[in-house]
Amino acid sequence: MSDGLNSFLFSTPAMSRVFSDDAHLRALLRFEHALAQALENTGLAVPGASQELSLFLDPSFLDLPSLQREAADAGNIVIPLLRQLTAAVSARNEPASRAIHRGATSQDVLDTALILQIAEALPLLETALAALDAALVAQTRAHADTLLSGRTWLQPGPPVTLGLKLAGILAALRRDRDRLRAASQRALVLQFGGAVGTRASLGDAAPAVSRELARILHLREPELPWHTHRDRLVELVQLLALLTGSLAKFARDIALLMQPEVAEASEATSPARGGSSTMPHKHNPVACAAILAIHTRMPALAATMLHAMPQEHERALGLWQAEWQTVPEAFRLAAAALAYATDIATHLHVDPDRMRANLDALLGLNLSEAVSTALADNIGRAAAHDLLRRAAARAQHAKLPLADVLKQLPEVTQHLSPSEIDRLLDPRHYLGSTQRFIAAVLREDHDSAQR
Repeated sequence: MSDGLNSFLFSTPAMSRVFSDDAHLRALLRFEHALAQALENTGLAVPGASQELSLFLDPSFLDLPSLQREAADAGNIVIPLLRQLTAAVSARNEPASRAIHRGATSQDVLDTALILQIAEALPLLETALAALDAALVAQTRAHADTLLSGRTWLQPGPPVTLGLKLAGILAALRRDRDRLRAASQRALVLQFGGAVGTRASLGDAAPAVSRELARILHLREPELPWHTHRDRLVELVQLLALLTGSLAKFARDIALLMQPEVAEASEATSPARGGSSTMPHKHNPVACAAILAIHTRMPALAATMLHAMPQEHERALGLWQAEWQTVPEAFRLAAAALAYATDIATHLHVDPDRMRANLDALLGLNLSEAVSTALADNIGRAAAHDLLRRAAARAQHAKLPLADVLKQLPEVTQHLSPSEIDRLLDPRHYLGSTQRFIAAVLREDHDSAQR
């Protein structure tokens, strides 16, 4: 769980509140109140039963130390909670207390409470994704033409623009958002099956009670209970892991651009941020580090959910229980990663001059593909590739611009003029479809806003 002195790294205050102990208890009590209301509306509880239970929606009446102590023996917190709730309601209105938990089982209460908490958590993620999207759109527009070296295998390649790199992140995050939206529609469903998922104790009234319960809780009613079919929750956690993976890719790239020997971009700077306890000169990428730490933890949570899928028969032994902290923790981590990423994107410092200087320091070697491609029509692809490989090696050894070496080679100059060579080795002229790609992503942003 994300608590203790290091909790700042692994959650946000808002998401921590959604999955706090207090919020969980409130969700459990909300289920019991809604069930009483559904039973009352279908004639299975005395009039006023739900009104009595509404007095106990605040968990302050509970003896929490006893609750925790007894939960360890009972195997879940619902059993002792029901004991305390029933005693409290009975003291005021014994007939009303008979509506408590009627037709339900502990898993119904726990699963539905979790779904209610998820229903509060998802809008927080949606809002955070929108804020990050807006920040990245602004940076993409601002740096659509900002040149820097493309890098493959951590080695310099042909040029790209920072706007293109950020557009790639934007597109990935929008796919993450769309997948989460679709999965959310599937996940926000009631759990109400009784002992083995048949609702037998409610007889013919079961369908009506279930419909009312779902309506009251603003959840969809699934086609049948899902005590040991956990695919909806599993899917959500996998998608949260995908989301943090997209954010980690963004963080990794920014951290690499922040290295002093590169120094092309950086997180926000301040005297209090990113310092070292021993090296006064340092500016550490703390937000990037937080996102990378978060994503390092997420695959284990996703794997736990996958591992817990083959649950036994109608009610699980141990595998269901493994979800209890896993799902909330995945939401906390995703929220924290989004907050850090939004901070990076909003306050990103970019040094276009350093980007261009790093490009120029490559002496045109990273544009060898452009010349090779131009020559291929005349001498063939393989010959052109070999010629440029040898020319690049000579330029690198002599520390000369590749253009100077190429202009001395008859095999090149008989096909390309000096001005053509210079143009081919100008990074501004070797960006391919960069602007089309950026425009497509930004157009999607416009289209989404229109919808």
